[in-house]
Amino acid sequence: MPVLNGLWTGVREQTLEGSGSESGSGSGAIPAWVWPLGAPVPCGRLPLELPALLKRIRTVWRARLALFGPRRAEVASDREDTCSCLTGDGRLRGQTVILSERRGSYPLIDLRLLNNTTQQGETGSRRKLKRLLSFQRYCHASRLLTGLSPHTSLHLLDDDYHAQAGHMLSKVGTWNFDIFLFDRLTNGNSLVTLMCHLFNVYGLIQHFQLDMVKLHRFLGMVQEDYHSQNPYHNAVHAADVTQAMYCYLRESKLAELLTPLDMFLALMAAAAHDVDHPGVNQPFLIKTKHHLASLYQNTSVLESHHWRSTVGMLRESGLLSHLPPEETQDIEHQLGSLILATDISRQNEFLSRFRAHLDQQDLNLEDTQHRHFILQIALKCADICNPCRVWELSRQWSERVCEEFYRQGDLERKFDLEISPLCNQQSDSVSAIQIGFISYIVEPLFEEWMRFTDGSELTESMMGHLRKNKARWRQLRQEPQPGSPLQEEVEGAEDSGTP
Repeated sequence: MPVLNGLWTGVREQTLEGSGSESGSGSGAIPAWVWPLGAPVPCGRLPLELPALLKRIRTVWRARLALFGPRRAEVASDREDTCSCLTGDGRLRGQTVILSERRGSYPLIDLRLLNNTTQQGETGSRRKLKRLLSFQRYCHASRLLTGLSPHTSLHLLDDDYHAQAGHMLSKVGTWNFDIFLFDRLTNGNSLVTLMCHLFNVYGLIQHFQLDMVKLHRFLGMVQEDYHSQNPYHNAVHAADVTQAMYCYLRESKLAELLTPLDMFLALMAAAAHDVDHPGVNQPFLIKTKHHLASLYQNTSVLESHHWRSTVGMLRESGLLSHLPPEETQDIEHQLGSLILATDISRQNEFLSRFRAHLDQQDLNLEDTQHRHFILQIALKCADICNPCRVWELSRQWSERVCEEFYRQGDLERKFDLEISPLCNQQSDSVSAIQIGFISYIVEPLFEEWMRFTDGSELTESMMGHLRKNKARWRQLRQEPQPGSPLQEEVEGAEDSGTP
């Protein structure tokens, strides 16, 4: 194992230098039994089980800490002195700080330290930085030595989890699919696992002659570029939208007419439609003069960024590099058309056009443009289908999206900005937000979708859940909340015996 040998060699060399003895017998020497300098570690089948391997890694790391502790303390001191507004990976930083975090199993690189090194230009600080991050790089590289994917956590799943995840995938076309449970069973890899399964179901890998390594690389990049600290706009939401899109693609009116390209575009757009979402909405980016708002001229800012990010990852992974350039360009363009359709500010535009087609009965699904329009509508439905899920799932999504709204409101309050609608936790309750969302956004769109599917079994089920959930939110809105003035008034009336 060259990485471990190199790591240990560096420790021994630094130990010998620190001890001032060629034999390494000084006070700073590390016992040779920890990992002998010349002991070969085979790169094929490892003779050690993973726990034993990790135990030895921890031993070597503790030895490094004992040796470099004082030097790392200096680095920590430098970090405290130069604390700036840069946090997380900071890919979506504007004038107002938006905390962001790469979705990955290896530790994040603190850009505050990187920024300090760049500004000071000190060779010594650079060496300290390298030492600080070397074990991060080692941990990331060592996953390849144990046969793990670069995007897979070191927390391995046992056979029971794999079996349960496989059982869930056999029912991925059912509407009560629990994406939260599936994400736990796949150790946070729900999006990659689901997409690979659906690509196999539709035979897209064979049809487009996709390289499996490139496909995993691309899907891993997409999943990783969702911000896991976002309560709502994260990779689990993307997996949920993808599963809903799969259900819609199986509708009898669509299933027999869709081409492999249609299915490829629909699933890809669903998986990447919110990639690199910063957890705030477009008005926030505009009023904080974020660089993305300037780049896209305050029009479909987030959706344009999701699309461009997807195209960038497609090109970086080389997933479509074997296709003719004109075909690749067409795929990128159609992906953009689908993702841009999820802009909620264009809701009335698409709804009016959809309603007009249904009124005139002029939809011809054998026509490529008409099929693409229906895929846009299907993606819009999948994106806002949470109120159509069973109550247990719908409630979780509602609480998550409101939590994300409230976080934006807290940011706006912190920087003395006008608080956006629905983002004031003190005045906008979850139940009120959901009732308005269902009444003005969800119901009108799904009523037209029901007309399009001729009242299919799936649509009937969704509309039934929608009506029940709306009634449930109305009931919760009328009930006094603990600690509210209404609750205190009710309790006072009960104590005094007043009816």
